[in-house]
Order: sequence, then structure tokens, then C-alpha cells
Amino acid sequence: MSAEAPVRSRPLPDQAVREWSHSLPAMALARGSDYLILARPRIAVMVLITVTVGYALGCGGAWNSMQLIHALFGIALAAAGSGAFNQFLERRTDARMTRTADRPLPAGRLLPGEVLAFGLVTSAAGVLYLLLTVNAATGLLTLLTVSLYALAYTPLKRWTSLCTAVGAVPGALPPVLGWAASGAALDVRAFVLFGVLFLWQFPHFLAIAWLYRDQYASAGLRMLPSPQRPRVVGLMATGYAAVLLPVSIMAAEFGLAGNLYLVTAIVLGAAYTLAALRFALHESSPAARSLLYSSLIYLPTLLLTMTFDNWRLLQ
Repeated sequence: MSAEAPVRSRPLPDQAVREWSHSLPAMALARGSDYLILARPRIAVMVLITVTVGYALGCGGAWNSMQLIHALFGIALAAAGSGAFNQFLERRTDARMTRTADRPLPAGRLLPGEVLAFGLVTSAAGVLYLLLTVNAATGLLTLLTVSLYALAYTPLKRWTSLCTAVGAVPGALPPVLGWAASGAALDVRAFVLFGVLFLWQFPHFLAIAWLYRDQYASAGLRMLPSPQRPRVVGLMATGYAAVLLPVSIMAAEFGLAGNLYLVTAIVLGAAYTLAALRFALHESSPAARSLLYSSLIYLPTLLLTMTFDNWRLLQ
């Protein structure tokens, strides 16, 4: 007698539906995770912190929690849109770099059309929300921030190292957005906040660009000056850090903070400048990482001290 071939049972329709329905939550979670990556949450959180600092300094003690919540919600939407635009425009270069190859677009988990749609909807919704719930100045400045980041800085990365200077403008605007949301006039104090964020970014981003210079170069991104000019990156970082010190002191001169902040700004500024100078003298990975870590300590410490000292003066 010949053995009968085993018969493979097919899932019953109800069983197949149950298996498919059980996989839906996992699929939705994975898709939600990819959309969260588009929004670049770490950058968004930093943006919202600086917005809150700008609001706290601009409101002069007249704190309005709902006004701040409206501002944070609208700016968070716009920041998510900016992140999506950035990844849509850089999907091909992201695929060439190890640090970005697993993003949703180069990895093929999302389609370009849906990423572009997500960016358009969230950024437009954010600007409109700010116009309706906060004020025109905040909405228009947010629109300017998104436009400069997506339409100027991101495309310029493929053409010139001056992209860093262009990108530093939208990077420095979040505290000004918070200041505008408080209803305060955009005076010299708001410009000082902008100046601190603007100058701080150069040593920070130059250190990152130097550490990942090979990946950026292989992707065709011009993030640094010509490699034929040795030490220029470190010297640029030192120059910006040195100029940042007196600009940061101006916050105390114009009444944004007092002596506690003044001492803190001098100490932090000197340490940041020394880290940049060390990088200039020894353009190496340890020196670049030291400068990067210094930048990550400098900014939150300075802004928190400024906010606390401002609150103390208002008591």
C-alpha cells in the first residue's frame, strides 16, 4: 500500500480574519512609529523647550498657560512638517549614509507621496492653528521658519557649505516664536535671544559635520568647507564661540536676567570657546566629540539659568 500524501489544511475564513485582525495593532504601531520618526521628536522637543523659554522671558510674569499650550501645539505640528519635508527632500542622500539609511523613506517603509502629504498637512495645520489661536506674528514667523528650513537650508546642503549659515536662521527662531506668542513686542531682547541660538549652532553643527564628514561626502552633501583648507573648521567654530560670549552677556545688559545669569554666561562661554579652540588645535574625533558635548551642556544650562534669573528678578 502506498502512503497517502499529507493533506495541508487551509485556514478557515474566520480564522484568517482573526489572524489578520490580530496583526492590525502591530501594523498600526509600526506605521505610527515611522510617522514619529518623520517628525524628528528629539529636535521637536528641543524646539518646544526653547519656545517655552522665549514665552517665559517675553510674558514678563503674566503667564497664560492656555496661550502657551496653543503655541506649543501649533509649533509642534509645524516642526513635524519640517521634519517630513527634510526627509522627503533628502530621501536619496539618506539612503547613502549609514546613520540615516534606516529612516522610513530610504528603507521603503513609507512612500514619498504620503511623506510629502504628511509634511504639507501638518505644517499648514500648525501655521493656521497659530494664526487662529495665538496671534499673527507667531503664525507668520512659524511659516518663515518652516520655509527657510525646507526650501532653503535642505536643498542648499547639496550645493554649498554656506547651508549651515542659512540653516542657523530657522534654528534660532524658536525662542522668538515663544516671545511673539507671549504678545511681547519683537524688540532688541528678542534679537538677543535669536543671536544666542544663532551663534551657538555653528560650533555644535561643525563638530557633527566633522564627525560624519565621510558619510556626508559620500552622499554628496557639502556640509564643510573645502578639505584642502586644514584647521578652517576648528577656527570657524572657535570664532563663533568667541563671539557668542559677549552676545550672551547682552541678555543681562538688556534686563532679561541678572548677575547669576551673567556669571553663568561667562563661565559657560569661556568653556565653550576653550572646547572649540581645542578642536581647532587638534582636529580629531575626541576633540570634536568634546566640543559637541560642550554644546549640549552649554545651551540648556544657559537658557534655564536665564529663565530662572528672569523669574527671580520679577519677584
